[in-house]
Amino acid sequence: MEKKGGYRKMKVLVSPKDVEEAKAVISGNADIVDVKNPKEGSLGANFPWVIKTIKQLVEEKGNGMQMSAAIGDFDYKPGTASLAALGAAASGAEYIKIGLYKIKTREEAIDLLSGVVKAVKDFDPTKKVVAAFYADHKRINSISPFEIAEIGKEVALDVAMVDTGIKDGRTTLEFMSEEELKSFVAESRSLGIVTALAGALKFDDIPVIKEIGPDILGVRGMVCGGDRTAQVRAELVTDLRKIVAE
Repeated sequence: MEKKGGYRKMKVLVSPKDVEEAKAVISGNADIVDVKNPKEGSLGANFPWVIKTIKQLVEEKGNGMQMSAAIGDFDYKPGTASLAALGAAASGAEYIKIGLYKIKTREEAIDLLSGVVKAVKDFDPTKKVVAAFYADHKRINSISPFEIAEIGKEVALDVAMVDTGIKDGRTTLEFMSEEELKSFVAESRSLGIVTALAGALKFDDIPVIKEIGPDILGVRGMVCGGDRTAQVRAELVTDLRKIVAE
């Protein structure tokens, strides 16, 4: 994925929780298979052996797909986060996603992300680090997505994502306006950072998402029939790809 440039075709990232769901994601032809564990939060970490098994599936049947893995919704534990990031990288993930869930200050975010980036890049410079900020940051007492400009100047971040921290059906679009999200995308891109948008988004939200123009659309519930605790359905992944490409 290129880091710089203007608007380009939006990629679809789908988050399976296990090997069977990963097969559905691959069959539905998503761009990025994003391994997570919804039982442990919005960016809950899965087990290394699950990541490794899904990586093998992606390599065998993914037709050039990429794979990411979440390592958790973190508070200020730079050492723990760095070790978790290294584990995900060593297990085969190309993109390592960390949520700034209880990070309250810019300084904490920079310290945490600097350690994660170093752990990942020292292991393999081609791998990418994704930092997830939260649209509902006020209700979880987390750092604002609009700190990206200052953080991005200090940390060699690859991807910035906006998600929701609490999964209660309320979407990112209920907490941040279209204009605010466009600003987040523009600020990130000005730093050469790829942008991603997630957070309980629905098929009806796609026209607005296209107007916002992130590089990546991240989903789970949308392709589970609206219930993120249900199973990912391959036909819904296919439908989403078609709608995004229109």
